[in-house]
Amino acid sequence: MSQSTDTSQCGGVVVEFESDDIRDSRTTKAKNIPGSALIYLKGPKFLIYVSGALSMWGDRMWHFAISVFLIELYGHNLLLTAVFGLVLAGSVLLLGALIGDWVDRNPRNKVAHASLFLQNTSVTVCSIVLMLVFLYKERIEQIWDGWFTVVCYTVVIILADVANLASTALTIAIQRDWIVVITGYNRGHLAGMNATMRRIDQVSNILAPLAVGQVMTLASNVVGCGFILAWNLFSLIVEFFFLSRVYRIVPALSVKPPTVEGDQDYLERTERRGLQGEGNHEQPETLVESNYSSRICLKGITNFPQCFQRFRCLLSTCKDGWRAYYRQPVFLAGMGLAFLYTTVLGFDCITTGYAYTQGISGSLLSLLMGVSAITGLMGTVLFTRLRKSVGLINTGIISSCLHLGCLLLCVCSVFAPGSPMDLSLLMPYFSSGSYAEPGGMANIRQKHTYPLTGGNNQPLLPDRSSIHWTNNTVLFDNDPSGTAPDSYVSIILLFLGVITARIGLWCFDLTVTQLLQETICESERGVVNGVQSSMNYLMDLLHFIMVISAPQPQHFGILVIISVIFISTGHSMYFVYAHRAKRKHHLER
Repeated sequence: MSQSTDTSQCGGVVVEFESDDIRDSRTTKAKNIPGSALIYLKGPKFLIYVSGALSMWGDRMWHFAISVFLIELYGHNLLLTAVFGLVLAGSVLLLGALIGDWVDRNPRNKVAHASLFLQNTSVTVCSIVLMLVFLYKERIEQIWDGWFTVVCYTVVIILADVANLASTALTIAIQRDWIVVITGYNRGHLAGMNATMRRIDQVSNILAPLAVGQVMTLASNVVGCGFILAWNLFSLIVEFFFLSRVYRIVPALSVKPPTVEGDQDYLERTERRGLQGEGNHEQPETLVESNYSSRICLKGITNFPQCFQRFRCLLSTCKDGWRAYYRQPVFLAGMGLAFLYTTVLGFDCITTGYAYTQGISGSLLSLLMGVSAITGLMGTVLFTRLRKSVGLINTGIISSCLHLGCLLLCVCSVFAPGSPMDLSLLMPYFSSGSYAEPGGMANIRQKHTYPLTGGNNQPLLPDRSSIHWTNNTVLFDNDPSGTAPDSYVSIILLFLGVITARIGLWCFDLTVTQLLQETICESERGVVNGVQSSMNYLMDLLHFIMVISAPQPQHFGILVIISVIFISTGHSMYFVYAHRAKRKHHLER
């Protein structure tokens, strides 16, 4: 059975074939031929890598810079940053299915070009607006009694949100669809491209904020805006040219099946269940209409104005997208990945803020983040090795166990010496005496902490890398006062667990990503990945809600335990999926 035949079917179980490794070895030998390097540089893979690197670098710079700009504009207050984060998360949560449906229904080149153009032009215009606001801030504040400033802030947030939505569409199109077609449905090549793209993202995550941060520090915010503006114009031209060339040299990208064909295997299963009688020929057509009513916008509905008809179509599209996501065989694996977003065990504002309260300096935090990036790269290498050795599904099982095992160190840190956890602070009304007594337990436990007040120092920003760099740049200008905690055992165990866990985390992330690529129908690839993005943002919001509910450093131990519970639930979902997939494979054999 050929590889392409197996992966072209919807809802299939992922099974590893020896032909993948044979093809990989043939490709490796071919690269040793003189002149193959030049061919590779002109090939679609390299062009996709360069295009992806430019896009990821620009995204990382922009997410970092816009966070700093909003804080600077609002007088070092985090309100705008919080609003910006909520708008980003809410828009993707609500529109993820619609974005994916749009990706599915349109030709690949038009989707890529439109998303690329919209993203870069939105960032460019937003940069110009920010430059004008920084240059003429005093004059703008005097117009309309200061309301014109609110208008400018609103325009900036809207443009940034549009850019983020366009970036989501471009990511779904290129990294979830184009890559699958370019590799010719070869699992070995697909795993290699996924791992390489993730490595590029990890490197950009570290270096891009450093680059734009240096420009903003050595020059000014206005120069920083100009630098981002110039980068986006340059990136737009290069990416447009590279993606157009890839589209031309890979003929398969121009062939896209109609969306109605996405329900073909569902109709075949329904027919096998015993559809008989006169309704046999009408039932499939009815099913197709019900599942894709939003896409053809039935013209029979004439009792409502056109705007209501469009709104109804959009709602129907969202509903169909979530239904399509739920009926995927890889649904549990995707949900398991989404549950991993509900955690404080990462290098975001929460963990770095907690570390700062325990006497860890900003420079050491930056160094730890660099080490975590290295471990993340190790996870991508481990993924490719394990997939070849034990198969894709088993790779997910091993990476899940590795991830959970490393996080046990974080759980141990909650009860280790030096931990500031105090459960009494969760019940202030019932244990208010602990605050009143100078020698009470609460005061003893807070002796060596630098508490963050309420939730004001927790910017609700979904992009964790930008939050981290925002904190290092703005929130943590001053070093800790020098008072050291009684013991560093707790904080050492915490970061040891967080850093080592990234090996299993990124290995698991790549596993689920490839499962989604291989098992989803080509006609539903966009909408299902759009819903997956919505689920990721939803679970990410939950972890910020947790922090708002328990914002003090003494609460952090509870947040660690809750995070491990969510992560364990996510991995348990994957274990159930893996068990079902293996059982189905054995039955079919």
